[in-house]
Amino acid sequence: MKHCILAKFRSDVDAAEKKALLPELESLFAPLLDIEGIHKVEVIPNVVDRSNRYDILIRIDMDRDALETYDASEPHHDWKEEYGAYLEKKAIFDYD
Repeated sequence: MKHCILAKFRSDVDAAEKKALLPELESLFAPLLDIEGIHKVEVIPNVVDRSNRYDILIRIDMDRDALETYDASEPHHDWKEEYGAYLEKKAIFDYD
């Protein structure tokens, strides 16, 4: 299963801040690979800067039964607690 998080930063987060956040987010999500059933983690920036676009895609390739472990994981909680303040909105989408 692919677990996708689309995130849009608040309008007051400028391009330099967005760029600086990418390596932080890559480091934040990297430990997920230590969870059994999680196979790949990608933090992908949008390459088109328009107001109607989301800014990043976080795509996690995992076994379906790893979702509960991911939800309870420290990186997931840190993402929500530490980076939620930067976000205007987000969308979650899962597919096989």
